[in-house]
Amino acid sequence: MSSGMESGVDPGDDSGSVEARLGAAVQGYQGAVDDFDRELARLLGVNETDLRCLEILLSVPEITPRELSRQLGLTTGSVTTMLDRLEKLAYLTRTPHPDDRRKTLIRVTPEAAQRSYGLIGPFVEDAGRRVRGRYTPDQLELVIDYLTFTREIQQGHVERLREMPASRATRTGGRQAPGPRGGAAR
Repeated sequence: MSSGMESGVDPGDDSGSVEARLGAAVQGYQGAVDDFDRELARLLGVNETDLRCLEILLSVPEITPRELSRQLGLTTGSVTTMLDRLEKLAYLTRTPHPDDRRKTLIRVTPEAAQRSYGLIGPFVEDAGRRVRGRYTPDQLELVIDYLTFTREIQQGHVERLREMPASRATRTGGRQAPGPRGGAAR
């Protein structure tokens, strides 16, 4: 977990409110997650939106492009372009749905899964070992509750932001979303 020093707040300093120290710790943690994701994207040769797509694909056996569109907050056209890129890199396969030929199923390739897990495995193993060694099971239950609860709050605000028009023309690079999706599936 981030020390909080990146944002200028000493977590051991009792002069700051708990809320301020928590906010600084969360901000530092989010920055570390963003940095890790950026390095994974670099090593995999993808952009950060493509990486988020791969994260979703690694968490499910298969998914439709429409569901990816909903989870990523992208238009179906943007998802198709992204899937073309990832398929060209041999990171995913597209197959017709067995019951509905109008639908396509997306799956991560075994090679992409192996490469991804090879990159994130050391982090997952190290973090798991160190966290289990530092916190009791009851403390970990509280951490799980906090992370689940705050994720729900953040996801609600992601949806709120997706409904707002962008202040400028679509930018290039990094994490980008088109703003309101009008006719896109929800």
